[in-house]
Amino acid sequence: MANDQAAKIRALLRSGELVEIGGRSKTPTRAAAQSRSRRPSTTSLIAAFAAIYLIWGSTYLGIRYAIETIPPLLMMGIRHLTAGTLLYAWARWRGTPAPRLREWIYPAIIGPLLFLGGHGSLAWAEQRVPSGIAALLVATLPMWIVVLARVSGTERHLTRPSLAGLVLGFLGVLVLFGPDALRHNGDLNLIGAVAVLFGTFIWAAGTIYMRNVNMPASPLLSSSMQMLTGGASLILTATLVGESHNFNFAAVSGTSWFALAYLILFGSIIAFTAYTWLHMVAPPSRVATYAYVNPVVAVLLGWAFASEPINGYTWIAMIGILAGVALVNVGSADKNAHSEQSQSEQEEEVAA
Repeated sequence: MANDQAAKIRALLRSGELVEIGGRSKTPTRAAAQSRSRRPSTTSLIAAFAAIYLIWGSTYLGIRYAIETIPPLLMMGIRHLTAGTLLYAWARWRGTPAPRLREWIYPAIIGPLLFLGGHGSLAWAEQRVPSGIAALLVATLPMWIVVLARVSGTERHLTRPSLAGLVLGFLGVLVLFGPDALRHNGDLNLIGAVAVLFGTFIWAAGTIYMRNVNMPASPLLSSSMQMLTGGASLILTATLVGESHNFNFAAVSGTSWFALAYLILFGSIIAFTAYTWLHMVAPPSRVATYAYVNPVVAVLLGWAFASEPINGYTWIAMIGILAGVALVNVGSADKNAHSEQSQSEQEEEVAA
């Protein structure tokens, strides 16, 4: 009987009919409906969108400053271990049950993929690639996800807008590299740029894998577990490659400590919380616009504060990549809408 009741409660939590509100207690359906019926204030929405637009766009510059005197893998490990610990403690304080041992299996796989493969490569590459260029390369993430979904069989076919977006986006990447870079005498470091693309590809692979496994029901708990396992894998790798051995706390500049604290508090906690909240109160298509704004913010901040050059190739590549990402998102949205319509028609036929 107790197991049946627990299963019903879990089903209600997943369906949204029973939600966590406030501290440690569970609030039933009426309170949940009232919570959903309250529209967020314009000020709250502006603040949340500003967080994911500006803060996430600025994290690329933050990484650049942090790795000036902190080894890249070690820095990312400290960032995600700290943020993951704080988010995990917050989730548990709010009453989320502690995960069972077997529930750590998939986060222990996905965390290293996302944070060691994705963020570790990014931090290492930013020693060689301007932060704004790195942000433009990371903006190709939706395109890699579409490609991997097609290769893995998750998506059976690509829409015309998606195909056009892939071609346009990857042409933008080629323009970003430019003819001078291909001759190895330009400003863009090929090894660093390829490392960013590789990390973005690994992040996309982790995202596709996450869709096909059972993660903890609480998004906050799930994210904290991924940060913890990813942070641990970063620290371990940093130790294996000698970063920890050669690291000297006394040699870290105040700028790097400030940048690391900014990445932990603002990049990993505040912006992530705003992103999670926006997904509950705003249309997904509107929330997804951060993917177009972040690279522009990163390029402009890198130019303004770190004297990173912006040439004609950068502007053309930015337009191509962001237009490609937009087409990919439009194609995915059209396909999802068509799938939902087909499913609705099938349900009507069954009901008839």
